[in-house]
Amino acid sequence: MKIAVTYENGSVFGHFGHTEQFKLYQTENGAVVQSAVVDTQGAGHGALAAFLAEKGVDTLICGGIGMGARQALGEAGIRLYPGVTGDADQAVAALLAGTLAYDPDAACSHHEHDHGDCGGHGHGNCAGHGCGGHHGA
Repeated sequence: MKIAVTYENGSVFGHFGHTEQFKLYQTENGAVVQSAVVDTQGAGHGALAAFLAEKGVDTLICGGIGMGARQALGEAGIRLYPGVTGDADQAVAALLAGTLAYDPDAACSHHEHDHGDCGGHGHGNCAGHGCGGHHGA
């Protein structure tokens, strides 16, 4: 399994479409055998699903994520674990142990139209502030 985590300063980054780096983890037999931080090189939103697919990623851990990105990831066959916060390495360890706390409904759907709203929470903390609760706002 190859896992990607939206990444910033060791932590899970809060908004998929604005992530500048992913940490990629190659796993075998339930353990991480290799990891590396990769730069998205300015790719954003829908292009990130293709970026991950090109890297061979089959699983993504992230914070908030919009519906368009969810659809693109689904079409790429990438399993999604949204709504995760905290240390990236610990999140991967928890996923491998079957104990990862995530929110399947974590969304930042309002970003599909206005990419600035998340900044009001302190950029990078979207999932922790319940962006999904702003539907229709």
